[in-house]
Amino acid sequence: MTDDRMEDPTLRDCVIVGGGPAGLTAAIYLARYHLSVTVLDDGTSRAASIPVSHNHAGFPGGISGAELLERMRAQAIMYGADILDQRATALRRAEKNFVLSFSDGAMPARTVLMATGVVNRMPSMPKTEHDEALKRGLIRYCPVCDGFEVTDKRVAIIGHGLKAYMEALFLRSYSRNITLLSPSGEHDLEASEEARLQELGILVKSGPLEIEVERDAIVIHTGEGTLQFDSIYPALGSDVRSELASGLGARVSEEGCICVDSHQRTSVPGLYAAGDVVIGLDQISHAMGQAGVAATTIRNDLCELSALVR
Repeated sequence: MTDDRMEDPTLRDCVIVGGGPAGLTAAIYLARYHLSVTVLDDGTSRAASIPVSHNHAGFPGGISGAELLERMRAQAIMYGADILDQRATALRRAEKNFVLSFSDGAMPARTVLMATGVVNRMPSMPKTEHDEALKRGLIRYCPVCDGFEVTDKRVAIIGHGLKAYMEALFLRSYSRNITLLSPSGEHDLEASEEARLQELGILVKSGPLEIEVERDAIVIHTGEGTLQFDSIYPALGSDVRSELASGLGARVSEEGCICVDSHQRTSVPGLYAAGDVVIGLDQISHAMGQAGVAATTIRNDLCELSALVR
């Protein structure tokens, strides 16, 4: 036991903020490195909303996001990680350590891993209807994950500007029936982009939009008529949950993503980040890979500080 832990038995080697694939992967690694680790999980991981993932290796029949997270939580706990169903509300320095605050108290930690992810911006519709449509595959958020599932189907992208344009081009490789819908009525496209969409047969329609969920389709009423689709992809952007890290002085990108080096270290010593909160491909496999790197870096950095004494 290190001197620090003898002085404060509540001190954790690492507190992980976020209980998604990145956070839980890191917890498994860190616990198996014989480090004390606690995960603060507020239950808002985007992975939990995935009805079935068919591109996660090792599950040829697919696996739901909720089941994957449940398995990962059980594995982390089995090796000694603690998981608290708490939302981290504040992060501060306390001499050479950190202190994480949450609704039921606070916890000191030698290191902190931010695995807080991002939040998708939803289209304008009641949340209950949105969530039901998401479960049924009528609304989808990740063409990299499930573009295969909309092969040759009627697909709409809701959004404007470059992000929506690029998503329309990406999905065009799966279906000839692609429509780009702007909820504001302004597409903000360059003339060359409009020409490319026309060349590929991608329809461009304007809002305002009224979305209606039917049994096997999603209907969108526009200023130019009513359209029916098998799936829609909101391309409205996302909000990066990096406030705790940036509040501590960690460097972030223009979009708010936490900047890290090749070992997942932030610009604040002892603070690390992995998963969708970091710039990169928003995929479970990528998040898990970053988490493995981050956890190993944390272990090695603590070893350099002579914190690993058994």
